[in-house]
Amino acid sequence: MVAGSKAIRRETAGLLLGFVGVVIFGITLPMTRLAVEVLDPLFVTTGRAALAGLVACFVLLISKKPFPVYRDRVLLMCAAICLCAGFPGFTGYAMQHVDASHGGVVLGIIPLATAMAGSVISHQRPSRGFWVTALLGAAIVVGFSMQASGGAIQLGDLLLLGSVLSAAIGYSLAADVSTRLSGWEVISWIVLLALPVTLPVALWSSPSDLSTVSPLHWGAFLYLGLFSQYFGFFFWNAGLALGGVAKVSQVQLLQTFVTLAFAALINGESVGLSTWLVALVVVGLVLLGRRMRVEKAVLSDTVQKNH
Repeated sequence: MVAGSKAIRRETAGLLLGFVGVVIFGITLPMTRLAVEVLDPLFVTTGRAALAGLVACFVLLISKKPFPVYRDRVLLMCAAICLCAGFPGFTGYAMQHVDASHGGVVLGIIPLATAMAGSVISHQRPSRGFWVTALLGAAIVVGFSMQASGGAIQLGDLLLLGSVLSAAIGYSLAADVSTRLSGWEVISWIVLLALPVTLPVALWSSPSDLSTVSPLHWGAFLYLGLFSQYFGFFFWNAGLALGGVAKVSQVQLLQTFVTLAFAALINGESVGLSTWLVALVVVGLVLLGRRMRVEKAVLSDTVQKNH
């Protein structure tokens, strides 16, 4: 009985920590849209990664973690390109063209895209049902994007597609390394290895007059660097470790709805019923695709560890 109670408490704690991580990640797009109102997207992209890298340097020094082996360093550097440049860069520029709520729906297919990328990287073959689900989800997102822009794919949607691909590849590479290193250590090395590039570019692209940026916009930038780029992964990975990947990863399905809610709250966006319905369909397809993938045992759930 005692062992069972401990297991329940661990699972509950894992779900709560996982939910905190999902909320942190779900606020990323609204905060990005707020930051790029006055800050250069290039500065937001490199600055948030540089800020996370400086904090990670301190954390790794305190914890005295050894330098990763050569193979892991290569994978981590490739993941850094995707997660420190690709994803934040594409989303930063996308938020100058589309609403955060729109982006939240499009980015809802990231879990399916991550599974697809993971299957390629791991040389595995997802079931036919999974591919049908993934393609249907992609088709719905494309249709939603075209409907919102009057029948054409707009630049913001192409940039969001780049975000999806970057996240999918980056998370899959990070998941490979996370089988040998802890999740928080993986994200720490990713942002630290990117620091020699992100810090100089951030300094070069920083505002010429810092006083012209309001505390509100600096707050959005700090949020992106400290939480979206770094500490959010601590909560998420701790939740996965305590509650189990299979159960806690399902909390991720709430992320799209968190983004929609905070897009209205932070950015003052009007989120229509059709947007909520499309988000619900996309999330449903993600859930269906995950279940097919688990039943067929075609891709380890560790792919979700760094999302």
